[in-house]
Amino acid sequence: MVKYLKMAWRNLWRNWRRTSIAVVAIVLGVILLLFFDGFIVGSDQAIFGNAVRLYGGNIQAHVPGYREKASRLPVTPLENPDAVIAAATAQPQVIAAARRINTGGIISSREGGFPVAITGIEPSIEATYSLQAENITQGRFLEDGEGDVVVIGQELARLLDAGVGDRVTLLGRGKNDQMRQRTMTIVGIYSLGVPEAEKGTVFITLPEAQSLYNLRDEVTEVTINLQNVGQEQAVVPVLQAALPNVEIDTFDTLRPEIRETIASKLAFTSFFGLMVIFIASIGILNIQMMAVFERTRELGLVRAVGMTRRQLRRMVRLEAAMVAPFGAVLGIAVGLLFGWAVVTALPQTIAGSVSVPLQPLLSLMLVAAFSGVLAAVLPARRAGHLDVLDAIAH
Repeated sequence: MVKYLKMAWRNLWRNWRRTSIAVVAIVLGVILLLFFDGFIVGSDQAIFGNAVRLYGGNIQAHVPGYREKASRLPVTPLENPDAVIAAATAQPQVIAAARRINTGGIISSREGGFPVAITGIEPSIEATYSLQAENITQGRFLEDGEGDVVVIGQELARLLDAGVGDRVTLLGRGKNDQMRQRTMTIVGIYSLGVPEAEKGTVFITLPEAQSLYNLRDEVTEVTINLQNVGQEQAVVPVLQAALPNVEIDTFDTLRPEIRETIASKLAFTSFFGLMVIFIASIGILNIQMMAVFERTRELGLVRAVGMTRRQLRRMVRLEAAMVAPFGAVLGIAVGLLFGWAVVTALPQTIAGSVSVPLQPLLSLMLVAAFSGVLAAVLPARRAGHLDVLDAIAH
């Protein structure tokens, strides 16, 4: 086998121009795949990370049975939320865990009433990652210990014809389905660029929600934020084992539309990746076919001195199998170097850091090797079927 490897390697560089063209084609394909994969992963973290922040967290803990009634926002206290927070913050992927109260209600002004989800939060914790807190355009976000104040969305403010400092009436469903209302002052208005999201949720402080909805020192959920979207599969089983009497949900179960969007993007990127691999394989196929044609006399001579058809096919396949991984390794090296240079040059707000995903890179090398061998099947078959006398006379 070593003899065939040496022979295949020498054959490749006897015509270095042809081999270089094949290597460049593979390098460009690998670089394109690396950049496209990095772009997709980055956009997933940005788009779906923002969606997770909008809905309160990657993971949410509720009382058993909440999932079936989630659309009605049942006001059912969660037992021992401190234990949930302790179990969550013990995981290295978790950046924050916060207590919340969620209920449904109506907010009204002289312009009329509008249905909303009312969320009681701990401002000092959620302000560090809340999408609404990050996008306050008028006034300010909530502060710990405040009462009778509310933060609303820009579209809802337009519907209410209200601004910062105006008073609105907030009616919500409390414990045991009792309806409670209170007049509150708008202290902040957030803008997300999505009217449906801006008019659907209002925020008050957790102590205010506990007092208003008869939930003294109680909460209805704990929200858990992770470093990255996709880490839920590692954290959820641990929390479920540590908290058997708590229902652990992710956006997969409570917001399935997010996962459906991710799956659609994955299908598109997989198709694009296959197309790049197919184009690179066609390049290898064409180059190997030309190599067989140009070396017809040479191949006839090696057959004449005793090389069998099987050995000749093996040598041609080895040549392709050596070009493909070589081009893949070079492409990965150039791609990582170029990626590092781009990230270093861009502002921190646009490109945060360079990560080297070892498993995808290894998979890429294996795919490159397989595609190279597959692309060499037809040229190897043609080489093996050459007539010795006709080849020598070529």
